[in-house]
Amino acid sequence: MSEPHDPHRAHEDPRPAPPVPVVERAPDGADPTAGPEQWTSAASYEPHPTLAPDDDRPPRFWSARRVPAALLALLVLGGSGLLLYDVVAVRADHPAMRWRRELARELAQRPLDSTAVLAGAAGAVAVGLWLLLLAATPGLRAVLPMRRGHADVRAGLDRAAAATVLRDRALDVAGVRAVRVRMTRSKVDVRAESHFRPLDDVRADLDRTLADGIRGLGLGSPPTLSVHVARPGKKG
Repeated sequence: MSEPHDPHRAHEDPRPAPPVPVVERAPDGADPTAGPEQWTSAASYEPHPTLAPDDDRPPRFWSARRVPAALLALLVLGGSGLLLYDVVAVRADHPAMRWRRELARELAQRPLDSTAVLAGAAGAVAVGLWLLLLAATPGLRAVLPMRRGHADVRAGLDRAAAATVLRDRALDVAGVRAVRVRMTRSKVDVRAESHFRPLDDVRADLDRTLADGIRGLGLGSPPTLSVHVARPGKKG
């Protein structure tokens, strides 16, 4: 007995369907030619080390101070070279330079309490203290350190740019006509002029807006905020 004719099976391909390939994508940074067993799984990925809350305060940026170092090096090099040349000339039976003879005579005859000696000593002490201050302080006062979320990442914000951001935020407050922002590493001094609205309301809005703006800057040591609001002065 023959099977009944099925019109839907007439168009079927008697050959078995080819298997559908399964493609596994290598993780980012892995070698695509390596086998899956050599890939690093997401579970074994370790993010950058983060800082503890107590270590979140970043240090200040240190200045290279290339100009003072270069000037001092050139001064020491020139003086040492001139003195060495004069010593070698004297050892070769040549007369010493006139400036060295005059300096030796002045040091031998001039008393220590004279004005010239005291002035020279004061100048040498001032230069030495200035060099010690440069060596002991970080410098770069215009760069404000930002909070560090990772141990190997450091970021800084220019102080003038931060003051501009806060100034723009202050101008968005209703009633503020003009504002001047002076920002240091530890304090933000804001002086605004309001031509309408009560001054207490404007000051309260400025305190709230600028406090949010300072938090949004992400500084490592947020400065204190000081807001002063006054009416504009009369013209003429």
